[in-house]
Amino acid sequence: MSLHTSFTATKQPGNRACLASSAPSNRGGIIVTTLTGRTAEVAERLTAAGVKYAAISFVDVHGKPKAKMVPLGHLEQASRGSEMFTGAALDGVPQDVNDDEVAPHPDLDAAIIAPFNREIAWFPGDLWIGDTPFEACSRQILKRVTADAAGLGYTFNLGIETEFFLLTDDRVGVPQPASLDDDLDKPCYDLRTMLHNYGVVDEIVSAMNELGWDVYSFDHEDGNGQFETDFTYTDAVAMADRLVFFRMMVGEIARKHGLFASWMPKPFADRTGSGAHYNMSLADSSGLNLFASDDDPRGCGLSTLGYQFTAGVLRHASAICAVIAPTVNSYKRLVKQGSMSGLTWAPIFACYGDNNRTNMLRIPRGGGRVECRAADSASNPYLGAALVLAAGLEGIREGLDPGDPNRDNLYDASERDLAERGIGWLPRSLGEAVDALEADPLVRKVFGDAMFTAFVTEKRAEWNSYNAHVSSWETDRYLRFW
Repeated sequence: MSLHTSFTATKQPGNRACLASSAPSNRGGIIVTTLTGRTAEVAERLTAAGVKYAAISFVDVHGKPKAKMVPLGHLEQASRGSEMFTGAALDGVPQDVNDDEVAPHPDLDAAIIAPFNREIAWFPGDLWIGDTPFEACSRQILKRVTADAAGLGYTFNLGIETEFFLLTDDRVGVPQPASLDDDLDKPCYDLRTMLHNYGVVDEIVSAMNELGWDVYSFDHEDGNGQFETDFTYTDAVAMADRLVFFRMMVGEIARKHGLFASWMPKPFADRTGSGAHYNMSLADSSGLNLFASDDDPRGCGLSTLGYQFTAGVLRHASAICAVIAPTVNSYKRLVKQGSMSGLTWAPIFACYGDNNRTNMLRIPRGGGRVECRAADSASNPYLGAALVLAAGLEGIREGLDPGDPNRDNLYDASERDLAERGIGWLPRSLGEAVDALEADPLVRKVFGDAMFTAFVTEKRAEWNSYNAHVSSWETDRYLRFW
């Protein structure tokens, strides 16, 4: 059985090992609820795999998982929303202290047995209040937009490239690469350094493959202590679930090795940052890739539908940045220079190109997909995917055209050249990005009033707090300057 519990509705023969009963019972003071139908099937199969507890989970505005642990004997009631959470205690779950609690309804088809602790199964869930879906639930926001896409005959497929740092602070009291000799000026793709980190990276990749995610490559990236894993795309909701679980899983595996995993977009000023590039396409009901074209006069291998999608994303690029690059630190990654390797490889312009990494949107060689390079590893993937998809669908509905692709190195372009070509900059700070998001009516339409207000409030507070902070750079420069 795969550790990723992609259960079917087929009934299994045999005894349900006391997980199902005709009525609730009291065994030694512990109430065991009735398990029936689908829930009983899921619980039985999890029990057979050695699982004891279900982590009934959802995410806050940052994409961080929150959960209550439920013994499998209580999965039935949990599946109906028995586990209550006070939204006011969490970031970006817009509730007052006097509001009714939110309750996640677990997705029984999306359970993942945790490779780092196989006694736990993680269930991503959708938040409800009583019998009503909670409008500001990140996962349900994405599901609303994917339902819009389905209404047009499209499935939104998404692959996310995962970049992260494996670090330790045990040796000198400050974060250092996991391997002591990971100190090359240009460590990208270095095999020796990868081999010296093989134990922890292999455990991560093996866990991903046990979950059925089909890793097709992994490497040492351009920062010391930085790694990337690439695995097969799936539908957007499932991919967002996987990214949330992946961050948690990598953190737990790293901890077992005496390390910690960092998803900070730019932890070191002199090294590249960690992106989470979105690789996007639309498919029809048969699974046919509707972005692929063998007859593209622009030479990118992209269909008219793909170009329309691209144009829609570019129209809303600045607002999208606030969601896919959601921290103060994100904008220290989206710069032209700063890495010891010479460049950051990050996009800084709201434009698209062929196999050209200086654009926000890139059509990789071979075509058939659109890669958004501005997304970073700290984002909430549900909100990011929802906003990008909504923007792309707008481009399709309105038949937008992004113009010809940019094939040159835009890092070398002058301001005058950029202006003549109509190429604008992406936001250069979180403050600029939030201004753009607040001014874009598409965001409120996608997020709903409650999440829109909560997101803007959260990010304004983060930006204002950063601006009020006096950094060591300032005191080093100015304290004895005059």
